[in-house]
Amino acid sequence: MRGGPRIVGRPLPRSFFLRPTAIVARDLLGRVLVHESSEGAAAGVVVETEAYLRADPASHSFRGPTSRNASMFGPPGRAYVYLVYGVHHCFNVVTAPAGIGGAVLVRALEPIEGLDLIRLRRGDVRDRDLCNGPGKLVQALGIGREHDGVDLSRGPILLLERKPLQFARARLARGVRVGITSGTDLPLRFYLRESLFVSRG
Repeated sequence: MRGGPRIVGRPLPRSFFLRPTAIVARDLLGRVLVHESSEGAAAGVVVETEAYLRADPASHSFRGPTSRNASMFGPPGRAYVYLVYGVHHCFNVVTAPAGIGGAVLVRALEPIEGLDLIRLRRGDVRDRDLCNGPGKLVQALGIGREHDGVDLSRGPILLLERKPLQFARARLARGVRVGITSGTDLPLRFYLRESLFVSRG
């Protein structure tokens, strides 16, 4: 894993998220997710995402708004953070116009900043296992339910622009989502082929 500070770029504009959810999920690859907390900054490059649509039986928005999923219905460009199985949180990016109920689950990151802090939070694991899963990356970056609804253009959690994809388009891959029991045939998972940090399920 490469070290040294490499957090560069401006926050993604609202217009980036005001698009179809699957397109946002694909285009988030290569962007930087950063959390500036009282403990310090921690960041990683997004290497794996999954799109969740309103008319999608696997999506939290499928049956309409509730107190739990309210943030998922907009406005776009905000965080949707929820607790899964009462064990760990998952971080999602709200997409599409307000009221639609679309979001992108960030599944894996390549850590690039705050590595000592990330290792402290994650414990004694291999570097490749620091952020290679949705619950792992949330723990690594110090994200919790209190960040549900945060504006991702203002912080303390930001998604940063970078120059147009700094990797070959041939590295982009698409497939079915993992870890779900419905909507399993939809090709809504996007990841960087050959990345060591892509989750394994």
